[in-house]
Amino acid sequence: MPDISTREKIVSAAVKLFYSEGIRSVSVDAVAERAGVTKRTLYYHFESKDDLVAAYLEARDQPNLALFRRWFSDTEGGLAAKVQAIFHNLARSARHPKWKGCGFLRTSAELANMPGHPAMKIGAAHKKKFEDWLKSVFETEGIQDPMRLARQVVLLLDGSFAVVLLHRDPSYMETAGEAAASLIEGAPRTGGTVSPSPA
Repeated sequence: MPDISTREKIVSAAVKLFYSEGIRSVSVDAVAERAGVTKRTLYYHFESKDDLVAAYLEARDQPNLALFRRWFSDTEGGLAAKVQAIFHNLARSARHPKWKGCGFLRTSAELANMPGHPAMKIGAAHKKKFEDWLKSVFETEGIQDPMRLARQVVLLLDGSFAVVLLHRDPSYMETAGEAAASLIEGAPRTGGTVSPSPA
């Protein structure tokens, strides 16, 4: 059990530092110091900084996906309103002074010249899980081309992450949510119908 708690302590420190300052600017020494462990102890649990960066994203994977699903399920109304709620909640998060954008996208930008890096694979898998979840939701709702619609929503979401980070204006994310809702409302359903607009 001590090994597990020590590893969790290191990952928790890495999550805070990497997200707030970026992976390039944070040293292994800084993570060890923040975690309250020696550098030797850190390397006992992680073979390299690359492994630690991968663990950072792994730690964010399921909690982020669970949060999106909760925002979706907790919202009253139809499919468009539920998806739009994800954007609105993210816009609210973006108004916090410590918000630094999407950790997965920021990490991929820092590792753009290292496509084989384990963190790149974790980031890509995370985005694909969200896309696949949307696709399954749209399938359940009878959308004719659920994959296409899921990808359109993902592009709006990730595009808004980038623009909000650039302009520091979360209203761009709310506008992207409105666009996503419009796409969903206008999406053909099996049987040739179109999703009814909310009253």
